[in-house]
Amino acid sequence: MKYIFSGITALLFALVSQAQVRLPKLVSDGMVLQRDTKIKIWGWASADEKVTVNFNKKKFKTTTDGNGQWMVTLPAQKSGGPFEMKIDGSNHLTLKNILVGDVWLCSGQSNMQHQLKVHNITYEHDIAKAENADIRQFLVPSNPNVNAAQNDLGGGEWKQANPTNVMEFSAVAYFFARKLYEKYHVPIGIINASVGGTPIEAWTSEEGFKDFPSILNTIEKNKDTAYVNSTNRKSAVAMAAQRAKPETDKGLTSSIKWYATNYEPKGWHQINIPGYWEDQGIKNLDGVVWYRREIDVPASMTGVPAKVFLGRIVDADELYINGQRAGGTGYQYPQRRYPLPAGMLKTGKNIFVVRVTNQSGKGGFVPDKPYFISANNQQIDLKGYWQYKVGDVFLPSGNYVPSINIQNQPTALYNSMIAPYTNYAIKGFVWYQGESNVGNASEYSKLLPALINDWRNKWQQGDLPFLNVQLPNFQEVQYSPSESAWAVLREAQMKALVVPNTGMVVAIDLGEWNDIHPDNKKSVGDRLAFVAEKLAYGENIVFSGPLYQSNEIAGNKIIVKFTNTGSGLVANDGEPLSQFAIAGADKKFVWATASIEGDKVTVWNETIEKPMYVRYAWADNPDGANLYNKEGLPASPFRTDQ
Repeated sequence: MKYIFSGITALLFALVSQAQVRLPKLVSDGMVLQRDTKIKIWGWASADEKVTVNFNKKKFKTTTDGNGQWMVTLPAQKSGGPFEMKIDGSNHLTLKNILVGDVWLCSGQSNMQHQLKVHNITYEHDIAKAENADIRQFLVPSNPNVNAAQNDLGGGEWKQANPTNVMEFSAVAYFFARKLYEKYHVPIGIINASVGGTPIEAWTSEEGFKDFPSILNTIEKNKDTAYVNSTNRKSAVAMAAQRAKPETDKGLTSSIKWYATNYEPKGWHQINIPGYWEDQGIKNLDGVVWYRREIDVPASMTGVPAKVFLGRIVDADELYINGQRAGGTGYQYPQRRYPLPAGMLKTGKNIFVVRVTNQSGKGGFVPDKPYFISANNQQIDLKGYWQYKVGDVFLPSGNYVPSINIQNQPTALYNSMIAPYTNYAIKGFVWYQGESNVGNASEYSKLLPALINDWRNKWQQGDLPFLNVQLPNFQEVQYSPSESAWAVLREAQMKALVVPNTGMVVAIDLGEWNDIHPDNKKSVGDRLAFVAEKLAYGENIVFSGPLYQSNEIAGNKIIVKFTNTGSGLVANDGEPLSQFAIAGADKKFVWATASIEGDKVTVWNETIEKPMYVRYAWADNPDGANLYNKEGLPASPFRTDQ
């Protein structure tokens, strides 16, 4: 009887729940609705149930269909608020603190996802002053799904900007919104749908791949749960076999571990921090290297909370202080900022040990980053000579079986993070992505227009403005003309400008050679706002740096013409133009001399008698690229030898 009663109770609860009017997560307290366009409000209830929506002194009625779905369309609203919205069916809902303004979908991978808290030192003052109830963010939770588009999000809520909430805001999106608010003084809503390390394919719907048969084939395969599970089981078994092998790191297998306070270091050598070990005599080592140093700490820095700044480390690290684990990070990109509890540091000698694991490429401590201890408004520099010893050397493994990472599969993030709210009216799209597609950069020239058209088709609001951030400068500087997958990806992003009502921020001066997540997020947001002012708000402004238009060959020179020259072309640093390269029919590029002549640049090299091709800023990190317009916006990289 107990089980029967429980079953009846559950059934009644399910029936009552089904009868309740229910709203999508995005349609909730504190939401920002798009001004000056029709607004759809939708949800679910029982089949054939009457639903009434009251908003801004007007009433709208509808009846659910046979599946219990309902929708009303509100007429265009002027900006303002806060308002209340009441929805009545078999139950009664009241949504409070609603604003009407402009809503932007901000999406992409980690450089869009990066929250202000990650850059809290750089933007400490901006965070402290971030008190604005008219700027709000809805953070879309990640819950990838390769099977079908979902009808609602798994969670999330609207939060208004204040020094606490803004820590969770996308840094780029916040500065973009703030710039627009300062100019137009209308509420700005950010829908933040971004996930680090994800390719563009994950953000596009199945319908968006109609011209990509191989991707459609992958989508169909991934819908077979048995196939996905079988593949991932094989990968897990191979990984487990690797983990099951005995630990071979001498620093952990020694009778006294190398981070212990009673360990006596023998056979250690000198090395500099920061720096890669491959550049300091440890050639071609993938493995584990231990670093050790005794640090003298004054009494004034002990007995209080402290923080250790270890810049960036490639790939993973574990920090030990006086034999205790003080922090660790499992991959290379985050900046290391480890909080220390009061009492971990002691007056006098402290033993710092860092265990660094590197799987490929150069390992060690990335240069040009902060390395210090901070406590009680005092600092101790950690740069300089440490001692090191190799703990382990990794040998290639033949047991690697790739898994299917669901969040990176075609449609996976569209289905769960975009599809649930394509009814929600917006002002436009802001897109910052591409790092994860550098490996198929040439295909990106087709994938990006496909995404733009796909999203516009889903929203059915015409050619909504699409704002794109071109990849910033990154990685080591090449001092000779060379090939670059990052440059090809940037070229693909520029090619997408042929799609109507699109704009691009050039960011090759905003990156950091040693950090794929550069700190300068404010300039990116501000430049995006310039593009929005032009495309979405109709301002007559210079919103872009110079873009390649055409070229002509005149003797031993190539004359390049640009658009978006604004009030004139300049070398922004006052130096001769840099990063132009020229080649003849053999396509062997050499650095060129370049001079500005009106809206054109003349390029030549005396050793190239019959030039045919020219490139500008064609590199992963085109250091010194200095062609700008007088409005202070940089020219986009380009090539003519495609």
